[in-house]
Amino acid sequence: MTVLLSIATFLVDEVLSRPACLIGLITAAGLIALRKPVGQIAGGALKATLGFLLIGAGAGLVVSALGPLGGMIQGATGAHGVIPANEAIVGIAQERFGARVAWLMILGFAVALLLARFTPLRYVFLTGHHILFMATLLTMVLSAAGQPTSVVVAVGAVLLGILLVALPAFVHPWTRRVTGNDSIAIGHFGTAGYLLAGATGRLVGQRSRSTEDMKLPESLRFLRDSMVATALSMVLIYVVMALAYLAKAGRGAAFQAFAVAGGSMAGNLGNYLMQSVMQGLQFGIAVAVILFGVRTILGELVPAFQGIAGKLVPGAVPALDAPIVFPYAQNAVLIGFLASFTGGLAGLALLTWLLHPALGLALVLPGLVPHFFTGGAAGVYGNATGGRRGAIAGAFLNGVLITFLPALLLKVLGAFGKANTTFGDADFGWFGTLIGYAAKAGPTGGAIMMLVIGGAVLGGAIVFQKRVVDSGWDPGAGRPVTRSGTVAPAAPEGADARTSLRRHRRIAPPVGAPAPPPPPGH
Repeated sequence: MTVLLSIATFLVDEVLSRPACLIGLITAAGLIALRKPVGQIAGGALKATLGFLLIGAGAGLVVSALGPLGGMIQGATGAHGVIPANEAIVGIAQERFGARVAWLMILGFAVALLLARFTPLRYVFLTGHHILFMATLLTMVLSAAGQPTSVVVAVGAVLLGILLVALPAFVHPWTRRVTGNDSIAIGHFGTAGYLLAGATGRLVGQRSRSTEDMKLPESLRFLRDSMVATALSMVLIYVVMALAYLAKAGRGAAFQAFAVAGGSMAGNLGNYLMQSVMQGLQFGIAVAVILFGVRTILGELVPAFQGIAGKLVPGAVPALDAPIVFPYAQNAVLIGFLASFTGGLAGLALLTWLLHPALGLALVLPGLVPHFFTGGAAGVYGNATGGRRGAIAGAFLNGVLITFLPALLLKVLGAFGKANTTFGDADFGWFGTLIGYAAKAGPTGGAIMMLVIGGAVLGGAIVFQKRVVDSGWDPGAGRPVTRSGTVAPAAPEGADARTSLRRHRRIAPPVGAPAPPPPPGH
């Protein structure tokens, strides 16, 4: 009996309490369920474990790279400034909440499969890194509110499962407008921005021509590489803030900015600027390490999830990452990114001049990565309903949204609100803030309030699915698009919305671009 107790204690305290080991075991269990060979099971479990350890290594680099920047922003503006980067904040949080995140993520996906199986919301969310990000966010806000671990994992898993099936439903009419069929859904937590962009396009762009009639310079397409975009944005931000801090504080204080966490002070102006550049590049490396870790985990975990989901949810619609819509309107992606980044700058100006002094909100600096992915997708959705004007206006509002919402989210992240980084996409902001304040009502009251919020989201999604999605409503029916790209006459009053869907222009994906999978059953 003593031996069995010692083994059980070892498994609980030394194996299941270590997130990397837990992820490896879950991956192995999924691969065993799919009847994979022993070698593939062992290799997959080990790769997933190593991927989780890589996330921790990258987190240390992120903290080191952001340290001097936080001091510069504080010194130059007198306000707390943050750079939204999902990978960075997730990496930082893993050291403290890793086990809870892992359990919440696995149980949340199980809840999502049950909801997809027994409700009309037959979406299977397969963007694994966003499942990890939302699981981390829920763990952080519930823990910061003082909720016990049991509530964090149980209630958090229910909320995560609801979001995984509900949010793809709310945006599906616009996704169907983009793709022309029901074969895929969007599985990315920028849903609020895409809804806003699609609705805005319908308002402003009834007679606007498609973005795909434009020719854009190839010289800007290098920004599609996330590692390049991250490093470039951080170098620019670092140099600008370094110069602003130098102008305000003088050389004596500014040159000391890098003398933290084992760094050395700058010897002269040239050295000071080069240290700024190198710190920006270091952040790019850190995020690349975290991304590699996430991809290593998900390369093994997602196939296991997908195989199990295919058996449990017949006729499921796969909900995939935001870049899945990029091939349908490639010009709209670049236009949307630039418009979203401009919206981020406008939002930052408003935060600086009004909302920071009035409400004490942090300054959210626009990062190229969230603005590229969510702004690019928002441009595609805006173009689908409003052409060029829709792409520009919709993506601009997305940029404003992902500037204000992260600033509000920081209020419920507890000590992590001062980590100089936060979650960047719209759904993390609105849902995290809402749940964070509800969680502060105590273990019992908070749990009830959070479940009520989750129930409202789920009920609303079911009603929307039945009355809007299943009816074939087309949000861009007023401006159907012909294959030539010109705006065609509106469909006759009372015509079936699916008729205009069949006339929607399809953009041939470029070589190497992600193409939508065939409809289920093919």
